[in-house]
Amino acid sequence: MELRHLRYFIGVAEQENVSRAALKLHVSQPALSRQIRDLEDELGFLLLERSAKSVRLTEAGRAFLVEARAVLQRAEDAVKTARAIATRGSAELHVGYAPSLTARILPQTLRAFQAESPDVRVRLHDLSTEEMLAGLREGKLQIAFVARPITSTLRGLGFEELLRDPICLAVAPKHPLARQRTVTLAEAAREPIIAFSRKDYPEAHEMLDRTFAPIKAKLRIVEEHDSVSSLIAAVESGAGVAVVTESLACTAGPRLKLVPISPPPPPLIVGAAWVKDGFTATAERFLKCARNATTKTE
Repeated sequence: MELRHLRYFIGVAEQENVSRAALKLHVSQPALSRQIRDLEDELGFLLLERSAKSVRLTEAGRAFLVEARAVLQRAEDAVKTARAIATRGSAELHVGYAPSLTARILPQTLRAFQAESPDVRVRLHDLSTEEMLAGLREGKLQIAFVARPITSTLRGLGFEELLRDPICLAVAPKHPLARQRTVTLAEAAREPIIAFSRKDYPEAHEMLDRTFAPIKAKLRIVEEHDSVSSLIAAVESGAGVAVVTESLACTAGPRLKLVPISPPPPPLIVGAAWVKDGFTATAERFLKCARNATTKTE
């Protein structure tokens, strides 16, 4: 199998017609048909259902189309990166992150990496956990800083723990609990809870379940938000309280009061994730800088 087989297959799949695909790809129709059949013979199953005037993807063909596009994108990215390095241009490293989780280590990591690799341009992408994991698998990100996902979502990905972030209760500065030195789980459970969106941040709800498991409390979640900025605004307005990590203080500043929970719940594990088969040397250097930054903040 060669990359041209994938290009030809994608062209036919997108046009749903061999003749139109042949014109677009600048190859003859018989040659294109033969290349697709060669690909199917090598795979051992049909990718296309053929009729007199059109073709249609089989179920296996639809799945193969997604992966074929990802392979071609990865190949193109590899060429661009290598060409940039070879010509002393600016290679790019795409990094996924969540501001509230990385506020303590990301600035130091960036400074150290840019001093070590000045020819590499770091592109930061503020995304939800689900978006970061998808971005890694689709080749859009080379590395991402995330709260440790559940094991089932780490298929094909590597993960390295970088820090453990203590859990606190975020309240508005004038909230009655803001005057306390610590808050118990029972006190927190009586408050209306503001949380991150379960769809985009499933690990945040796992953290909630883990935190309140000792008292078997049924929480009253009144709002869910898809960004840290909107969650901060909701808590600041007095709509409820939020169970967050200590690092949120770097983002929220004086807008919120973070009260320690007693006894301390299990901390949130934050680390770096990457595709096992696509971990580039550049991404590995960036991870090394993140390790050093984590050591300095401890």
